Amino acid sequence: MSANRPAAVVVLAAGEGTRMKSATPKVLHAICGRSLVGHVVAASRELSPEHLVVVVGHAREQVSAHLAEIDAGARTAVQHEQNGTGHAVRMGLEELSDSGVALDGTVIVVCGDTPLLTGETLKQLAGAHAADGNAVTVLTAEVPDATGYGRIVRDEASGAVTAIVEHKDATAAQRAIREINSGVFAFDAQLLTDALGKVRTDNSQGEEYLTDVLGILREAGHRVGASVAADHREIVGINNRVQLSEARRLLNDRLLERAMLSGVTVVDPATTWIDVTVTVEQDSVIHPGTQLLGTTHLATGAEVGPNSRLTDTTVGEGAVASFTVAFDTVIGAGASAGPYTYLRPGTRLGPKSKAGTYVEMKNAEIGEGTKVPHLSYVGDATIGDFTNIGAASVFVNYDGEKKHRSTVGSHCKTGSDNMFVAPVTVGDGAYTAAGSVITKDVPPGSLAVARGQQRNIEGWVARKRPGSAAAQAAEAAAAARQEDEGGQ
Repeated sequence: MSANRPAAVVVLAAGEGTRMKSATPKVLHAICGRSLVGHVVAASRELSPEHLVVVVGHAREQVSAHLAEIDAGARTAVQHEQNGTGHAVRMGLEELSDSGVALDGTVIVVCGDTPLLTGETLKQLAGAHAADGNAVTVLTAEVPDATGYGRIVRDEASGAVTAIVEHKDATAAQRAIREINSGVFAFDAQLLTDALGKVRTDNSQGEEYLTDVLGILREAGHRVGASVAADHREIVGINNRVQLSEARRLLNDRLLERAMLSGVTVVDPATTWIDVTVTVEQDSVIHPGTQLLGTTHLATGAEVGPNSRLTDTTVGEGAVASFTVAFDTVIGAGASAGPYTYLRPGTRLGPKSKAGTYVEMKNAEIGEGTKVPHLSYVGDATIGDFTNIGAASVFVNYDGEKKHRSTVGSHCKTGSDNMFVAPVTVGDGAYTAAGSVITKDVPPGSLAVARGQQRNIEGWVARKRPGSAAAQAAEAAAAARQEDEGGQ
């Protein structure tokens, strides 16, 4: 266990986020497969804190329910009125103390709307806090534009942090400072608890500022330090949809860079999007216009895209998925999907199988080497190995009330324009004729023919469509035939 393991991490997620202009609470907006607060919780967990408490307020039922889904071990504390960051932290600490937790050690405070913050930076903060013996250590960053952020005021001689001044309360000289407060802190737990009781509300907002704790501790003779983030973009908070989009781009770039450095080819990073939960193995290739979402995994040598969207899908070694949309699907090793293929939940393509052009599958098990080349729907079906399904085939799985399953065996050849009316079984090695509607089981090795006899009605066009282009063409063909016959 790390010597810098904090006693607690407190995540501040109570704000309404009115500038998002959304019915969705700000911290529940998602980028790259996680909510904003989900990213922060994941980074915080890298510290292995003894306790993790998230302070909720606006839409607290929704936020609490989401937290229960993504991290069952996280506690929630309620800030009923938005009275400032200091008040929010106090609510978090009271939740722990009311539960009988006696904090001893370091408390890390983070904001719930900073999805780019990494666990590595938090570890750096905790390490600096312990190494320097500080009462409080603030995570800071130097930014190109500090507008709206609290400024870090340092002693000119020693460089020590003397205060954090909110933008709205800062003087002109202080607003020129580019080093800003990230809103992330490491505190000595006992000193933090004592100082929060002394925070006043005589500021422009009438709120309890957490930043005032620094001044209180400094005046009491305690050491206040800072840890500067290596990348100022990590501390960016999200307040509107523009910033949400910018953070998504930055996080996606980070994920793609990590993938490329691990041996993945990303042909066009500008049009490729992946979630944080996606995994990709060496020598896989991602073509332009591709989205890899959820728990999607690309095995070695897999090739996806262009213009594909895979969600919770596994692409096996050497498999290809082009112009493909897939959800909860397994594409086996050496298999191929696309172009223009739709694979719905429960679909499993066996090794070296194929789901081809304009093919839709749902809850379908496709055996090794089996091909469904084009223009077909396979729903609720099991197909064996090395079978070929003819073009324009439909597995008729729904009777208006219930779904039924069909089975086609191995080494079968089914004709084009077949309807398999479930439940029905086609035995191993069987054939079905083109245009057949299969409503009864087909024994192994049989040929099933289920279609009406063809009947030609001579002269129908001339009688029913006289003078039409079709009638004229037929008349010309008949004349040409007579001329040919007469010349023989």
